[in-house]
Amino acid sequence: MDKIKFGTDGWRGVIAKDFTLANVAKFAYGLARWFIRKFPNSSIVVGYDCRFGGEMFMEAVAKILASKNIRVYISENFVTTPMVSLGVVKLKANCGVMITASHNSAEYNGIKLKADFGGPMLEKDIKDIENLISSDYEFDLEMLNWNYFIEQGLIQYINLESIYLKNIHDHFDIDSIIKSKIRFAFDAMFGSAQNIFKKLMPDIKMFRCEVNPSFLGIPPEPLPKNLHLLEEYIWSKHTIDCALAVDGDGDRIALFDEKGTYIDSHHVLLLLIHYLAAYKKLEGKVVIGFSSTHKVERLCDHYGFEVIRTPIGFKEISQIMLNENILAAGEESGGITTGTYLPERDGIWIGITIWNWLAESGKKLSELINEVQAITGQFAYERMDLELNKNIRNKVIEGCRNHSYSNFGEFSVTEINDLDGYKYHLGEDQWVMIRASGTEPVIRIYAEAGNRETVSAIINAVVNTINLS
Repeated sequence: MDKIKFGTDGWRGVIAKDFTLANVAKFAYGLARWFIRKFPNSSIVVGYDCRFGGEMFMEAVAKILASKNIRVYISENFVTTPMVSLGVVKLKANCGVMITASHNSAEYNGIKLKADFGGPMLEKDIKDIENLISSDYEFDLEMLNWNYFIEQGLIQYINLESIYLKNIHDHFDIDSIIKSKIRFAFDAMFGSAQNIFKKLMPDIKMFRCEVNPSFLGIPPEPLPKNLHLLEEYIWSKHTIDCALAVDGDGDRIALFDEKGTYIDSHHVLLLLIHYLAAYKKLEGKVVIGFSSTHKVERLCDHYGFEVIRTPIGFKEISQIMLNENILAAGEESGGITTGTYLPERDGIWIGITIWNWLAESGKKLSELINEVQAITGQFAYERMDLELNKNIRNKVIEGCRNHSYSNFGEFSVTEINDLDGYKYHLGEDQWVMIRASGTEPVIRIYAEAGNRETVSAIINAVVNTINLS
């Protein structure tokens, strides 16, 4: 077994190759060893999403933990990652374990770890757990009696979905949103958020709200290339005012407006800041990942808010949220939250927040986007993932480290920042960033400029430059 490593957003592996029952058991035993050392009488929430083998992997984790006298709360059905995070807080548990590979394609599964505050576990604790995962550990899971652990109360079924839905009703007037007559749509991408709106708003138009672990070959990541069904429906029917899409475990968000225009995570975060500042009159700092749009600074300058940039990974954002007065926080990949909620991404929570704003204001989403752009100016943003072999990936990153790139075609580099990856400023309001993914074998290229044509030209120039280097 290769050493189990948690990247920016958990441990991922190909099912039956890396992500196996044996390796999951080794992880669970390492986690149990850490908790035995750190917390007496500890309890852990364990959930799973709609991927292949989710319930089986969940049961393996629960058995190992229970065999070490750790109380385990398990979900009655598949759940979203935010449901596990909220469950940890509401049940006053010490940790959450979510069996998910998030937005990755169907052949993957994985594990995310949540701390007692409901956000991603801190890096130092994850490293300690990694060091306690032994490749020599072997255990016969069949020897662990599930019914015995149930009888002893060491494993308890909990309806995490009910806890989550109650929290939504406690914070939002769902009936008012429904009565607004705004025509909403929701795309679960075959993920574990699929049942939420069946119970909250059963009459809205829904897409891919059933279980299909293959995802029909489309990774459950809410990017335009994966949302053609939803996009085409809005364009052709003209019966949707705002559509929400979330990823496979429900913590990433994208929107469509009434014209069928895709609203990416950058614009969603800007919308959220504008709503909280201008409409709710709230204040606080804004925390964003290194790869997010620079328009956040422009909007926050307008409102007098401080912006804190962090390395990639929501755990970096979450840690700051524990100690600062935060208005809103988010990252380029679609994970967004508010300071009044958990220090955790939640696509449904942010989506309902935006829908509530639409209901309150009576405005179209495109009108609210125009309000934001009147302050920030228009911009375009694009990300490309390059699948390259390890040697080439290393060569590209080495070139960045050695400052080998002074220009990308016609675009000259004026400044370089290396907080996490390498961000090349290409003049006012234009930049490109090169970074190796922390969860996938790809090089990511991010670019921002005033329009989509320039963004595409920048990315093409970067691809040509690194291919020639």
